[in-house]
Formats: sequence, C-alpha cells, structure tokens
Amino acid sequence: MSGRNTPGGELPLPVVLAGARGHGRWHLGNIRRLQDKGLVRLAGICEPNPLTPAELKAAFGDFADSGGRSPEQAADFGALLDSTAAAIAVICTPIPTHTDLALVAAARGVHLLLEKPPAPSYAEFRRMADGVAAAGVACQIGFQSLGSHALPAIREMIAAGVLGTVTGIGAAGAWARDEAYYRRAAWAGKRRLNGVDVIDGALTNPLAHAVVTALALHGATRAEDVAAIETELLRANDIESDDTSCVRVTTPWGRVAVAATLCAERPGEPYVLVHGSGGRITFWYKLDRVLVQRTGHGPEEIEYGRTDLLENLVAHLTDGDELLVAPDSTGAFMKVVEAIRRAPDPVALPAGAWETVAAENRRIVRGIDGLVATAADTLALYSELGASWAPPNEVSSG
Repeated sequence: MSGRNTPGGELPLPVVLAGARGHGRWHLGNIRRLQDKGLVRLAGICEPNPLTPAELKAAFGDFADSGGRSPEQAADFGALLDSTAAAIAVICTPIPTHTDLALVAAARGVHLLLEKPPAPSYAEFRRMADGVAAAGVACQIGFQSLGSHALPAIREMIAAGVLGTVTGIGAAGAWARDEAYYRRAAWAGKRRLNGVDVIDGALTNPLAHAVVTALALHGATRAEDVAAIETELLRANDIESDDTSCVRVTTPWGRVAVAATLCAERPGEPYVLVHGSGGRITFWYKLDRVLVQRTGHGPEEIEYGRTDLLENLVAHLTDGDELLVAPDSTGAFMKVVEAIRRAPDPVALPAGAWETVAAENRRIVRGIDGLVATAADTLALYSELGASWAPPNEVSSG
C-alpha cells in the first residue's frame, strides 16, 4: 500500500470530510466518536459554503482535539487534502461527484471511505475502482450494513445446514419519503442531471442496503457473479427516478429478489429473507436483528453487534485488518445499478393507484406494503403478483 499511512501508522489519523451537510452530519458525529477514542482527528471539511460555527457545534459538539485545533474548511478538495496532510477522506457528496473526488484523493495517497452508491454507472465505478487500485490506497465503500456481525453468523448457519438447502433470498423495504425529500438537492429523484448520470432511485440509494445485503448473503458480491437482472421501475411521485421498484438477480447459485417502495402506507423496517428447504432467516439489517425459524425448532431471535466502517478502515491502515467493503465486493450491486440505469425510464403509476396523505405531505401506493412483503416471500416481481399497474419486466444480462 502506497498511501500516506500504511500498517503501523501513528494515531490519531487526520480525516477530511467532503460533504458535511445532509447525511454528512452523521459522518461528523461518527468522526467525533472516533476522535474521542483517539483514532482519528477531524482535520478538514470540504463544502462549497463553509459550515457555520453553530452548524459545526450541532453536528460535532465542542471541538476538542488534543491540539485544540478547529477543522480547516475549504471548497477545493485537493488543496484541503494537501494543506491538512489528510490520511483519510470521507466522501459524502452528490452521487455523480464520487468518482472524480475519489481519484483526487487517491492521486494524493489519501485513503477513502466512499459513501454508497459508489457511482451512478458501472463504467464510472470501474474508473474509480481501477484508479484507486492503481494508486495503491485503501477504499472502503460505505454500506454500513455489511459491517453487521449478523452477516458472518448467518453465513455460518447456512453452511451448517440450519435451513437445509437455500432456495433463494428476498428483501423488502417499505419506506416513506415526503415531497421535501425530492426537493432536498438538484439531483434528488433524478436519473440524469445536465446530461450526467445520477440514478437516484429507491433501489440504488435509500434502499441500496437491501440490495447489497441480500447479494452478500447469497454470496454474489462480484460483478462476474451476476448472470441476469430483471427490473420493474415505477413512480408515484412527480420525479424522474423510481420510488416503487423491484429487481431480481440470477446468479449461478440461484436468485435474489428485492422489492422496495418509498410510498409505503405503513413504513416499517427493511429486511432480508433467506429461504431454505427447512426454514428461513429474517435479518432486519438496520437493527442487526435476526429471527431464525426452522422445522422442528421454536423461533430464535438474536441481536448482533456491528463494526463501524471508518473504524475498520483505521484498523486496516494501522493493524492490517481486512477491509469489510472493498470496491470489488460491491461489483454485483453496481451491476444492478447499471441495469436500472439502462432500463426504460420508470413508468408513472396511474392516478388511481396512489393517493396523497396531506398531513404528511407524501404519496402512498395502495396495497404496496403487502406487495413488497409478498415479493420478498416468493421471489416474484410485481407483475407476477398481479399488480395491474406493473409493466412487463426488463431483462438485462450480467
């Protein structure tokens, strides 16, 4: 590894955060947590408009690094990496900017935590991943659910035959997003903006964890693991991208089906469902909670811990720990993103299929909660479940 910090580097490691508003506020809080543990130091924040002292205090608390230094703020990412001698860059910026910013950091030997989705197209993903590899820096992709200790535990159960023969994996996400969600940024809810791919849809951004976690439990993480992808993309909201969609991935070992909506009637926790000939495992990936149901046994519920991805990146750089989410382990997910990118534009649901909940300023699709759950349960697409508004599925090869 040729970055600024290799195994054995001294702590705390200086970190620059690009994109400190929106979801970036979560990263500020997490960096503060790790700073208090002596692992990192917030050295800089890259934003077109600097955070005000009040914003920084609200997200980060009173600044108290060992040297009493406040983070440097600048709009020029490369210059900020240079002036702070950053060891790690956390990139939490609009999706179309990910590849270019990652390569700016890699060219300077700065290691990366890159927010999901890593890129809006497979070509951009490969440009990022190949460039990072050539630079010899570490790159962690920010799929936090893949840090859950439930994943290796479920894999061990599968390998031990707890479920008998695995027959497929489903995932369901029934969430709600109001009108303001699609007005939060110029790229929100867009497939393209000014001729550049964005692909900000239900399966590629807010519920991307459902897709990547289901693929990981299936053992299909690399691009070459994907044989075919079927998509059904729809929208109730007045946006370009999908807000109600499903995808089915075929691999040499079976099928993975993921159904999602941002127009749920009663929003709930998303989950992944492992189907077996002798039982099933439900994994609520945001809660690290697992329910094991198998023939001849009572139900067993287990809660697991989770390894933070930035903390894992620090351990990789200082102690040689294995990265949990290296770029190539998201190749299969990026094949799904590419299939969605190349699919026809989402179909607008007929007016009779949805309604507006005025009190919450959002649209709901009638009956979608049950459809999402049934799709995960049967590995079927919406059109196969009899949804009158679902178009024929679009099939692409891996």
